[in-house]
Amino acid sequence: MPTRVMTVYGTRPEAIKVAPLIRAIEESDDLDGITVVTGQHREMLDQVNALFGIVPDHDLDVMSHGQTLSGIFARVLDGLDPILAAERPDAVIVQGDTTTSTAAAVAAFYRRIPVVHLEAGLRSGDLASPFPEEGNRKITSQVATLHLAPTTTSRDNLLAEGTPADRIVVTGNTVIDALLATVTQQVPFTDPALEQLVAEDRRLLLVTTHRRENWGAMAGLGRAIARVAREHDDLTVVLPAHRNPVVREAVLPALAGLPNVLVTEPLPYGEFARLMAASHLILSDSGGVQEEAPSLGTPVLVMRDTTERPEAVAAGTVRLVGTDEDTIVSAVGALLRDPSAHAAMATATNPYGDGTAAQWSVAALRRLEPRQP
Repeated sequence: MPTRVMTVYGTRPEAIKVAPLIRAIEESDDLDGITVVTGQHREMLDQVNALFGIVPDHDLDVMSHGQTLSGIFARVLDGLDPILAAERPDAVIVQGDTTTSTAAAVAAFYRRIPVVHLEAGLRSGDLASPFPEEGNRKITSQVATLHLAPTTTSRDNLLAEGTPADRIVVTGNTVIDALLATVTQQVPFTDPALEQLVAEDRRLLLVTTHRRENWGAMAGLGRAIARVAREHDDLTVVLPAHRNPVVREAVLPALAGLPNVLVTEPLPYGEFARLMAASHLILSDSGGVQEEAPSLGTPVLVMRDTTERPEAVAAGTVRLVGTDEDTIVSAVGALLRDPSAHAAMATATNPYGDGTAAQWSVAALRRLEPRQP
């Protein structure tokens, strides 16, 4: 009798990272997969599902205008419970540190269903940064039965917190599986301006910013990006603008009218992966970009003071620059002016795996015992 595993996810980053595992489960003879989406991110989630050919079995559709973290949590918890009762999975897989993943983990725990935590063990050591992700992943760790840690550093974090060693498996990060499968497709850009920029082989600085704890610094980030654009007229800055009005209203005014700044709508994952590969440098406060870009040879400057991904910093592929305007301008300028410094970051070894994390994860899932009828 196959082991029934339910994967629950709701945001674009989750979808990207669970997609390779969902596919590996489908291809397995002894695992039976069930997929549930919450719709915490609606359009961006649907784009990733379409890219990877995933049709969910259940859709909670919890997204609402002006949604709060507590509102999302409550709707996921309430909506998932009857599905758990009806499907009776042997385990529930959650990914990372979103409100969806924590609510789903708690829902499964309340039903006494084992929780499998994909990308377990990340820690920044600061509950306020990133917020609420650091708290979410620590809560999920408390109720998880099986911890799929992406690196030995993540494993060591879990061991230090008292997690039994036999409940932890180091798998690598499934985001690399997804990225390597996607970049080979060379997905066309829907924006002709992006297609032209890449064809012209101009130096591109890709910028992404959305982190909640950075909201108070967003205006300064906008000014820093504008200064970089003015000081390096041979560079094109590409900013796929996050849809949150808090972010747009703070960042975009400083960039208005600059000829070498292209602001776009958020890009589908296939296009974003291609843009990362084409970029000379990335400036971001994202977590996933810190994992993905090293596989593409693209250095990343992180606009945060802490990171739960210290492996990339230690490897030299990522550097923390914080949110100070002058520091950001100086750090970007140094890499643009010094080819050897750029090359050192671009050629460092990616610590997040070789694209086989989904297979390691499936092997770990086979340890789970099917529920008795």
